[in-house]
Amino acid sequence: MISASLARRFLLAILVALAFAPAAHGANYLRLGFDDDTIKWRTRPNGFIALQQELGAPFTRIWIPYRRGEVRLPPVVRTYLGRAAMAGQLHQKVVIAVYGDAAQAPTTGRARTQYCQFVLNAVSRLPYMSAVVIWNEANSPRYWPQGVGASAYAALLARCFDILHAYRPNVNVVDSTASHYNPASFILALGQAYRDSGRVRPIVDTFGHNPYPEYAAEDPWATHPDTGTIGEGDYSTLIAALTQAFEFTAQRVPSATWPRLWYLEDGFQTSIPWPLNLLYTGRENDRTVLPAVAPGKSQASQLTAAISLAYCQPATSAFFNFELIDENRLVGWQSGLEYTDGIPKPSLATYEQIAAAATDRSIDCSKVAGAPQR
Repeated sequence: MISASLARRFLLAILVALAFAPAAHGANYLRLGFDDDTIKWRTRPNGFIALQQELGAPFTRIWIPYRRGEVRLPPVVRTYLGRAAMAGQLHQKVVIAVYGDAAQAPTTGRARTQYCQFVLNAVSRLPYMSAVVIWNEANSPRYWPQGVGASAYAALLARCFDILHAYRPNVNVVDSTASHYNPASFILALGQAYRDSGRVRPIVDTFGHNPYPEYAAEDPWATHPDTGTIGEGDYSTLIAALTQAFEFTAQRVPSATWPRLWYLEDGFQTSIPWPLNLLYTGRENDRTVLPAVAPGKSQASQLTAAISLAYCQPATSAFFNFELIDENRLVGWQSGLEYTDGIPKPSLATYEQIAAAATDRSIDCSKVAGAPQR
């Protein structure tokens, strides 16, 4: 007779293998989009939305700011959501991420109910919404108090999952982890908190992760076995952590047959050519920024590699570039496909080409560096 522990290990191996099962065209459907709040600032987002759709990126993720204790939507948030609703009417698929910094995190029972009701009020204003991200990078001390850790986040996900699904059964509830701050350990703790709760329903519909590299010039397929980072190249580590955390529970794990891993943020910062640097303020804080296009490594080559790799990872079904338009503060991010004044970077055309290849399912995964073996 096979022992229980041996049977458990055998089933775990099967579950992990499913995440790497051959798929004829990589992911079933790789959603492409941008993390960019520009539609919040524009009275009419038509031109901005048209550009994204021309680039082959029909998804837009925007940030909805939250302050602890809020339930009703402030006027400015209602304005943001009204403009996001206009984008939805233009057939752009809107994803909202509702969060603040760590001081605003809803970590008590009452605060969780208030936050989830706030999120529900936001969702009710977006009939064409694609997904809602519950908080942001919950393993990062910038956004989530590390003293309450994964157990409080698991409780928040569960509360919002129930409230949102009661209102809209087909809502897509997404969590969020950062590439740094040891996401594997956080995911394992999240799974343990879920098990300890005795819950028999899921807590998310999709797992979200921000697989930023250690620096702009790092290869997207690079692995980080010794640092705790989970970048795009650490796909196997991420899937193994999710599998170990949630195996044999009501919470499904992303796989080739259930491709529900979304890369919610990624990006590669570029240098700013003269005289466009006059439009930016401050001093660059990343010493490894790349040219937009160059014979060697560039933003264009990095994006091609990153999107191709996401396409070829069977459990992955979304890749969002941060951003479409550069921030004008050099301490911020210059990973857009347009400079801060809206002038296209040379990498914009390359993005359009790789996006079209992903949509047409013409990427050859046997030639993609770091792609899972078939």
